[in-house]
Amino acid sequence: MSAQNITIVGAGMSGLAAALAFARDGHEVDIVEQTGTLSEVGAGLQISPNASRILIELGLGDQLAASMICPEQISLVSGQSLRKITHVPCGKFAADRWGAPYGVMHRADFQAILLDAVNADPNCRLHLGQRIEVADIAFLHDRLGQPVPALIVGADGVWSQTRRLVPGSSTPRFSGQVAWRFRMPADIATSIVNPRNVTAFLGPETHLVAYPIEGGAAINMVAITRGTDPGQTWAERENPTDRIKLLDAFGDWHPDLVSLLREAPQMTWWPLFEIPDGRWSNDTGTVLIGDAAHAMTPFAAQGAAMAIEDGFELARIFSDAQTGMLQQAVSDYETRRRIRIGRARKRAAFNQFAYHARGPIRLGRDLVLALRRPESLAGDLDWLYGYRASGL
Repeated sequence: MSAQNITIVGAGMSGLAAALAFARDGHEVDIVEQTGTLSEVGAGLQISPNASRILIELGLGDQLAASMICPEQISLVSGQSLRKITHVPCGKFAADRWGAPYGVMHRADFQAILLDAVNADPNCRLHLGQRIEVADIAFLHDRLGQPVPALIVGADGVWSQTRRLVPGSSTPRFSGQVAWRFRMPADIATSIVNPRNVTAFLGPETHLVAYPIEGGAAINMVAITRGTDPGQTWAERENPTDRIKLLDAFGDWHPDLVSLLREAPQMTWWPLFEIPDGRWSNDTGTVLIGDAAHAMTPFAAQGAAMAIEDGFELARIFSDAQTGMLQQAVSDYETRRRIRIGRARKRAAFNQFAYHARGPIRLGRDLVLALRRPESLAGDLDWLYGYRASGL
Protein backbone atom coordinates (compact mmCIF):
# COMPACT_ATOMS: atom_id res chain seq x y z
CA MET A 1 0.00 0.00 0.00
CA SER A 2 1.23 3.50 -0.76
CA ALA A 3 2.01 5.89 2.11
CA GLN A 4 -1.04 6.72 4.21
CA ASN A 5 -1.95 8.89 7.19
CA ILE A 6 -2.14 7.02 10.48
CA THR A 7 -3.43 8.35 13.81
CA ILE A 8 -2.33 6.63 17.00
CA VAL A 9 -4.20 7.42 20.21
CA GLY A 10 -1.84 7.08 23.17
CA ALA A 11 1.88 7.79 23.49
CA GLY A 12 2.85 5.04 25.88
CA MET A 13 5.28 2.30 24.94
CA SER A 14 2.86 0.56 22.58
CA GLY A 15 1.85 3.78 20.80
CA LEU A 16 5.39 5.07 20.31
CA ALA A 17 6.70 1.70 19.13
CA ALA A 18 3.79 1.35 16.71
CA ALA A 19 4.46 4.86 15.38
CA LEU A 20 8.05 3.92 14.58
CA ALA A 21 6.89 0.79 12.79
CA PHE A 22 4.41 2.67 10.61
CA ALA A 23 6.87 5.49 9.94
CA ARG A 24 9.51 2.95 8.91
CA ASP A 25 7.17 1.86 6.11
CA GLY A 26 6.80 5.46 4.91
CA HIS A 27 3.46 6.37 6.49
CA GLU A 28 2.71 9.77 8.05
CA VAL A 29 1.89 9.22 11.72
CA ASP A 30 0.14 11.48 14.24
CA ILE A 31 0.44 10.33 17.87
CA VAL A 32 -2.14 11.93 20.15
CA GLU A 33 -1.64 11.89 23.92
CA GLN A 34 -3.85 13.46 26.59
CA THR A 35 -1.03 14.23 29.04
CA GLY A 36 1.01 17.35 28.54
CA THR A 37 4.29 15.70 29.56
CA LEU A 38 5.26 12.09 29.09
CA SER A 39 6.44 10.42 32.28
CA GLU A 40 6.73 6.73 33.02
CA VAL A 41 6.10 5.12 36.39
CA GLY A 42 6.50 1.57 37.58
CA ALA A 43 10.30 1.61 37.53
CA GLY A 44 11.23 -1.69 35.89
CA LEU A 45 10.62 -3.43 32.59
CA GLN A 46 11.62 -6.82 31.22
CA ILE A 47 12.31 -6.91 27.48
CA SER A 48 12.30 -10.47 26.18
CA PRO A 49 13.95 -11.49 22.88
CA ASN A 50 10.69 -11.49 20.91
CA ALA A 51 10.43 -7.75 21.66
CA SER A 52 14.11 -6.76 21.54
CA ARG A 53 14.34 -8.36 18.07
CA ILE A 54 11.68 -5.92 16.83
CA LEU A 55 13.27 -2.93 18.53
CA ILE A 56 16.62 -3.75 16.92
CA GLU A 57 14.87 -4.01 13.55
CA LEU A 58 13.46 -0.52 14.17
CA GLY A 59 17.00 0.81 14.54
CA LEU A 60 17.13 1.00 18.34
CA GLY A 61 19.76 -1.66 18.97
CA ASP A 62 22.55 0.69 20.06
CA GLN A 63 20.27 2.59 22.41
CA LEU A 64 19.03 -0.64 23.98
CA ALA A 65 22.55 -1.95 24.42
CA ALA A 66 23.53 1.25 26.23
CA SER A 67 20.60 1.18 28.68
CA MET A 68 19.62 -2.45 29.09
CA ILE A 69 21.11 -4.90 31.58
CA CYS A 70 21.23 -8.49 30.34
CA PRO A 71 20.86 -10.77 33.39
CA GLU A 72 22.77 -14.03 33.63
CA GLN A 73 19.67 -16.03 34.54
CA ILE A 74 16.07 -15.98 35.69
CA SER A 75 16.17 -17.66 39.10
CA LEU A 76 13.21 -19.21 40.89
CA VAL A 77 13.75 -19.08 44.64
CA SER A 78 11.65 -20.07 47.64
CA GLY A 79 10.38 -16.96 49.39
CA GLN A 80 10.19 -18.84 52.66
CA SER A 81 13.60 -20.50 52.79
CA LEU A 82 15.60 -18.52 50.17
CA ARG A 83 16.53 -21.88 48.65
CA LYS A 84 17.09 -21.76 44.89
CA ILE A 85 14.63 -24.04 43.11
CA THR A 86 15.89 -23.75 39.51
CA HIS A 87 16.80 -21.20 36.86
CA VAL A 88 16.52 -20.38 33.17
CA PRO A 89 19.84 -19.27 31.64
CA CYS A 90 19.91 -15.85 29.96
CA GLY A 91 22.82 -13.59 28.99
CA LYS A 92 24.78 -14.98 26.03
CA PHE A 93 22.70 -18.16 26.14
CA ALA A 94 19.51 -16.17 25.44
CA ALA A 95 21.06 -14.16 22.61
CA ASP A 96 22.43 -17.32 20.98
CA ARG A 97 19.30 -19.45 21.42
CA TRP A 98 16.65 -16.89 20.57
CA GLY A 99 18.61 -14.56 18.30
CA ALA A 100 18.10 -11.42 20.40
CA PRO A 101 18.93 -10.31 23.96
CA TYR A 102 16.86 -10.68 27.09
CA GLY A 103 17.20 -7.52 29.16
CA VAL A 104 15.84 -5.40 31.97
CA MET A 105 15.80 -1.64 32.27
CA HIS A 106 14.05 1.34 33.80
CA ARG A 107 10.74 2.10 32.11
CA ALA A 108 11.61 5.78 31.91
CA ASP A 109 14.83 4.95 30.05
CA PHE A 110 12.93 2.82 27.55
CA GLN A 111 10.30 5.49 27.03
CA ALA A 112 13.05 8.06 26.45
CA ILE A 113 14.58 5.82 23.74
CA LEU A 114 11.24 5.55 21.96
CA LEU A 115 10.43 9.24 22.38
CA ASP A 116 13.79 10.37 21.01
CA ALA A 117 13.32 8.13 17.99
CA VAL A 118 9.81 9.43 17.35
CA ASN A 119 10.92 13.05 17.66
CA ALA A 120 13.78 12.42 15.23
CA ASP A 121 11.56 10.74 12.62
CA PRO A 122 10.20 13.19 10.04
CA ASN A 123 7.20 10.94 9.45
CA CYS A 124 6.05 11.22 13.09
CA ARG A 125 4.16 14.09 14.71
CA LEU A 126 3.58 13.95 18.46
CA HIS A 127 0.65 15.93 19.88
CA LEU A 128 0.69 16.22 23.68
CA GLY A 129 -2.03 17.66 25.90
CA GLN A 130 -4.79 16.58 23.53
CA ARG A 131 -7.47 15.26 25.86
CA ILE A 132 -10.15 13.58 23.82
CA GLU A 133 -13.42 11.83 24.43
CA VAL A 134 -14.70 8.97 22.35
CA ALA A 135 -16.84 11.24 20.18
CA ASP A 136 -13.74 13.22 19.22
CA ILE A 137 -11.59 10.33 18.06
CA ALA A 138 -13.16 9.90 14.64
CA PHE A 139 -12.70 13.63 13.99
CA LEU A 140 -9.12 14.04 15.17
CA HIS A 141 -8.04 15.03 11.70
CA ASP A 142 -10.05 18.26 12.01
CA ARG A 143 -8.38 19.21 15.29
CA LEU A 144 -4.91 18.30 14.09
CA GLY A 145 -5.29 19.88 10.68
CA GLN A 146 -4.23 16.64 9.02
CA PRO A 147 -5.91 14.52 6.32
CA VAL A 148 -8.47 11.92 7.33
CA PRO A 149 -6.42 8.96 8.62
CA ALA A 150 -6.53 5.68 6.77
CA LEU A 151 -6.24 3.96 10.14
CA ILE A 152 -6.87 4.91 13.78
CA VAL A 153 -4.84 2.82 16.22
CA GLY A 154 -6.04 2.68 19.81
CA ALA A 155 -2.95 2.36 22.01
CA ASP A 156 -4.53 4.10 24.98
CA GLY A 157 -4.25 1.38 27.57
CA VAL A 158 -6.58 -0.61 29.75
CA TRP A 159 -9.02 2.31 30.23
CA SER A 160 -9.07 3.00 26.48
CA GLN A 161 -11.48 5.54 25.02
CA THR A 162 -10.84 4.15 21.55
CA ARG A 163 -12.22 0.77 22.63
CA ARG A 164 -15.68 2.32 22.72
CA LEU A 165 -15.54 2.68 18.94
CA VAL A 166 -15.20 -1.08 18.54
CA PRO A 167 -18.50 -2.98 18.87
CA GLY A 168 -17.97 -6.34 20.54
CA SER A 169 -14.83 -5.26 22.40
CA SER A 170 -14.50 -6.31 26.02
CA THR A 171 -14.37 -4.21 29.17
CA PRO A 172 -11.68 -4.45 31.86
CA ARG A 173 -12.15 -6.85 34.74
CA PHE A 174 -10.16 -6.92 37.95
CA SER A 175 -7.89 -9.97 38.13
CA GLY A 176 -7.97 -10.21 41.91
CA GLN A 177 -4.25 -9.38 42.06
CA VAL A 178 -2.38 -6.21 43.02
CA ALA A 179 1.25 -5.37 42.17
CA TRP A 180 3.30 -3.37 44.67
CA ARG A 181 6.20 -1.67 42.90
CA PHE A 182 9.25 -0.08 44.48
CA ARG A 183 13.01 0.21 44.05
CA MET A 184 15.82 -0.31 46.54
CA PRO A 185 19.45 0.83 46.38
CA ALA A 186 21.50 -2.12 45.21
CA ASP A 187 23.87 -1.99 48.17
CA ILE A 188 20.93 -2.56 50.53
CA ALA A 189 19.15 -5.28 48.56
CA THR A 190 22.10 -7.39 47.43
CA SER A 191 22.33 -9.23 50.74
CA ILE A 192 19.19 -11.02 49.55
CA VAL A 193 19.02 -10.41 45.79
CA ASN A 194 21.67 -11.41 43.27
CA PRO A 195 22.21 -8.16 41.32
CA ARG A 196 23.17 -10.05 38.15
CA ASN A 197 19.90 -11.96 37.86
CA VAL A 198 16.16 -11.67 37.57
CA THR A 199 14.93 -13.41 40.71
CA ALA A 200 11.37 -14.58 41.30
CA PHE A 201 10.77 -15.40 44.97
CA LEU A 202 7.79 -17.76 45.19
CA GLY A 203 5.30 -18.21 48.02
CA PRO A 204 1.72 -19.31 48.66
CA GLU A 205 -0.59 -16.91 46.77
CA THR A 206 2.22 -14.35 46.55
CA HIS A 207 5.48 -13.75 44.73
CA LEU A 208 8.17 -11.09 44.51
CA VAL A 209 10.24 -10.32 41.40
CA ALA A 210 13.56 -8.44 41.66
CA TYR A 211 16.06 -7.34 39.02
CA PRO A 212 18.69 -4.62 38.47
CA ILE A 213 17.98 -1.28 36.81
CA GLU A 214 19.79 2.05 36.41
CA GLY A 215 23.06 0.40 35.43
CA GLY A 216 22.89 -1.86 38.47
CA ALA A 217 22.65 1.00 40.98
CA ALA A 218 19.14 -0.01 42.03
CA ILE A 219 17.01 -3.13 42.28
CA ASN A 220 13.49 -2.98 40.92
CA MET A 221 10.99 -4.99 42.94
CA VAL A 222 7.42 -6.04 42.24
CA ALA A 223 5.41 -7.85 44.92
CA ILE A 224 2.15 -9.43 43.77
CA THR A 225 -0.60 -10.36 46.20
CA ARG A 226 -4.34 -10.77 46.33
CA GLY A 227 -6.28 -7.51 46.50
CA THR A 228 -9.71 -5.91 46.20
CA ASP A 229 -11.14 -4.13 43.19
CA PRO A 230 -10.42 -0.38 43.56
CA GLY A 231 -12.48 0.66 40.53
CA GLN A 232 -11.15 2.58 37.57
CA THR A 233 -7.60 3.49 38.48
CA TRP A 234 -4.12 2.79 37.19
CA ALA A 235 -1.57 3.33 39.93
CA GLU A 236 -1.83 4.75 43.43
CA ARG A 237 0.60 5.78 46.16
CA GLU A 238 0.28 3.58 49.21
CA ASN A 239 -1.41 5.00 52.29
CA PRO A 240 -0.29 4.24 55.87
CA THR A 241 -2.53 1.16 56.19
CA ASP A 242 -1.52 -0.40 52.86
CA ARG A 243 1.90 -1.52 54.08
CA ILE A 244 0.24 -3.44 56.92
CA LYS A 245 -1.83 -5.40 54.38
CA LEU A 246 1.27 -6.15 52.32
CA LEU A 247 3.29 -7.36 55.30
CA ASP A 248 0.40 -9.53 56.39
CA ALA A 249 0.30 -11.19 52.94
CA PHE A 250 4.03 -11.98 53.22
CA GLY A 251 3.92 -12.81 56.92
CA ASP A 252 5.23 -16.38 56.60
CA TRP A 253 8.09 -15.47 54.26
CA HIS A 254 11.76 -15.48 55.18
CA PRO A 255 12.48 -12.81 57.82
CA ASP A 256 15.07 -11.09 55.62
CA LEU A 257 12.52 -10.57 52.84
CA VAL A 258 9.86 -9.42 55.28
CA SER A 259 12.34 -6.94 56.73
CA LEU A 260 13.15 -5.67 53.25
CA LEU A 261 9.44 -5.11 52.53
CA ARG A 262 8.99 -3.38 55.88
CA GLU A 263 11.90 -0.98 55.31
CA ALA A 264 11.25 -0.28 51.62
CA PRO A 265 10.54 3.31 50.57
CA GLN A 266 7.05 4.38 49.60
CA MET A 267 5.51 1.99 47.11
CA THR A 268 3.09 2.36 44.26
CA TRP A 269 0.36 -0.24 44.02
CA TRP A 270 -1.13 -1.23 40.71
CA PRO A 271 -4.43 -3.11 40.53
CA LEU A 272 -4.04 -5.68 37.77
CA PHE A 273 -6.85 -5.60 35.24
CA GLU A 274 -7.44 -7.93 32.30
CA ILE A 275 -9.32 -7.46 29.05
CA PRO A 276 -11.18 -10.69 28.21
CA ASP A 277 -11.24 -11.91 24.64
CA GLY A 278 -13.29 -9.61 22.40
CA ARG A 279 -13.09 -7.72 19.14
CA TRP A 280 -10.09 -5.48 18.45
CA SER A 281 -11.29 -3.74 15.27
CA ASN A 282 -14.51 -2.22 13.98
CA ASP A 283 -14.12 -2.97 10.24
CA THR A 284 -14.10 0.76 9.46
CA GLY A 285 -10.49 1.66 10.17
CA THR A 286 -10.08 1.53 13.96
CA VAL A 287 -7.82 -1.11 15.55
CA LEU A 288 -6.86 -1.67 19.19
CA ILE A 289 -3.38 -2.80 20.23
CA GLY A 290 -1.60 -3.60 23.48
CA ASP A 291 -3.49 -3.24 26.75
CA ALA A 292 -6.39 -1.51 24.99
CA ALA A 293 -7.05 -4.79 23.17
CA HIS A 294 -5.88 -7.55 25.48
CA ALA A 295 -4.46 -6.42 28.82
CA MET A 296 -3.16 -9.45 30.70
CA THR A 297 -1.65 -10.21 34.08
CA PRO A 298 2.15 -9.88 34.30
CA PHE A 299 2.93 -13.48 35.28
CA ALA A 300 4.70 -14.09 31.97
CA ALA A 301 6.20 -10.55 31.81
CA GLN A 302 4.79 -10.16 28.29
CA GLY A 303 2.52 -7.11 28.39
CA ALA A 304 5.01 -4.73 26.79
CA ALA A 305 6.38 -7.40 24.44
CA MET A 306 2.92 -8.29 23.10
CA ALA A 307 2.16 -4.60 22.53
CA ILE A 308 5.43 -4.12 20.62
CA GLU A 309 4.64 -7.19 18.51
CA ASP A 310 1.12 -5.82 17.87
CA GLY A 311 2.31 -2.50 16.50
CA PHE A 312 5.02 -4.01 14.32
CA GLU A 313 2.78 -6.66 12.80
CA LEU A 314 -0.12 -4.27 12.25
CA ALA A 315 2.17 -1.85 10.40
CA ARG A 316 3.55 -4.63 8.23
CA ILE A 317 0.20 -6.17 7.33
CA PHE A 318 -1.28 -2.73 6.67
CA SER A 319 1.65 -1.73 4.46
CA ASP A 320 1.45 -4.96 2.48
CA ALA A 321 -2.32 -4.71 1.90
CA GLN A 322 -3.57 -4.11 -1.60
CA THR A 323 -5.67 -1.00 -2.27
CA GLY A 324 -9.23 -1.60 -1.13
CA MET A 325 -8.24 -4.59 1.00
CA LEU A 326 -7.68 -2.85 4.34
CA GLN A 327 -10.62 -4.57 6.06
CA GLN A 328 -9.32 -7.99 5.07
CA ALA A 329 -5.78 -7.08 6.12
CA VAL A 330 -6.96 -5.99 9.56
CA SER A 331 -9.05 -9.15 9.89
CA ASP A 332 -6.00 -11.26 9.03
CA TYR A 333 -3.96 -9.33 11.59
CA GLU A 334 -6.53 -9.90 14.30
CA THR A 335 -6.78 -13.61 13.55
CA ARG A 336 -3.01 -14.04 13.65
CA ARG A 337 -2.53 -12.04 16.81
CA ARG A 338 -5.46 -13.61 18.67
CA ILE A 339 -3.77 -17.02 18.51
CA ARG A 340 -0.49 -15.59 19.77
CA ILE A 341 -2.11 -13.58 22.58
CA GLY A 342 -4.19 -16.57 23.63
CA ARG A 343 -1.09 -18.67 24.05
CA ALA A 344 0.64 -15.92 26.05
CA ARG A 345 -2.40 -15.68 28.34
CA LYS A 346 -2.26 -19.43 28.97
CA ARG A 347 1.42 -19.17 29.85
CA ALA A 348 0.67 -16.34 32.29
CA ALA A 349 -2.11 -18.38 33.89
CA PHE A 350 0.21 -21.39 34.21
CA ASN A 351 2.90 -19.24 35.81
CA GLN A 352 0.42 -17.80 38.28
CA PHE A 353 -0.66 -21.30 39.28
CA ALA A 354 2.96 -22.47 39.62
CA TYR A 355 4.31 -19.37 41.35
CA HIS A 356 1.51 -19.17 43.93
CA ALA A 357 1.18 -22.91 44.61
CA ARG A 358 0.78 -24.08 48.18
CA GLY A 359 0.83 -27.32 50.14
CA PRO A 360 1.47 -30.56 48.25
CA ILE A 361 1.25 -28.81 44.88
CA ARG A 362 4.13 -26.54 45.89
CA LEU A 363 6.24 -29.52 46.95
CA GLY A 364 5.48 -31.29 43.66
CA ARG A 365 6.35 -28.13 41.71
CA ASP A 366 9.73 -27.84 43.40
CA LEU A 367 10.52 -31.51 42.78
CA VAL A 368 9.60 -31.40 39.09
CA LEU A 369 11.56 -28.20 38.49
CA ALA A 370 14.62 -29.50 40.34
CA LEU A 371 14.68 -32.61 38.12
CA ARG A 372 14.72 -30.65 34.86
CA ARG A 373 17.84 -29.20 33.30
CA PRO A 374 17.84 -25.38 32.98
CA GLU A 375 18.34 -25.70 29.21
CA SER A 376 15.19 -27.83 29.06
CA LEU A 377 13.22 -25.14 30.87
CA ALA A 378 14.53 -22.62 28.34
CA GLY A 379 13.25 -24.85 25.56
CA ASP A 380 9.72 -24.46 26.91
CA LEU A 381 10.03 -20.76 26.00
CA ASP A 382 11.19 -21.20 22.41
CA TRP A 383 7.70 -20.50 21.05
CA LEU A 384 7.54 -17.29 23.08
CA TYR A 385 11.05 -15.82 22.97
CA GLY A 386 12.04 -17.22 19.59
CA TYR A 387 8.97 -15.81 17.83
CA ARG A 388 9.64 -13.74 14.75
CA ALA A 389 6.97 -11.19 14.02
CA SER A 390 5.61 -10.94 10.50
CA GLY A 391 8.22 -9.31 8.27
CA LEU A 392 11.28 -10.35 10.30
